[in-house]
Amino acid sequence: MFGLGTPELIVILGIAFLVFGGKKLPEIGSGLGQAISSFKKGLREAEESVPGVKEVASFKEEVDKVKELAKPL
Repeated sequence: MFGLGTPELIVILGIAFLVFGGKKLPEIGSGLGQAISSFKKGLREAEESVPGVKEVASFKEEVDKVKELAKPL
């Protein structure tokens, strides 16, 4: 995850706890989760509304399969 290990994440969470406090962190986490969920929903809706996106994705999968078959043993 971006080259972050457990110690780095613990330090980041510790600093966030000191800056925002224990009562504010759950609210921030909830807001961040809702923002990510909304972003993913918007991406899905955009993919569905743009013509040809699904066809390109399926074509890419087929090309990847052919490339996999063409690899030397």
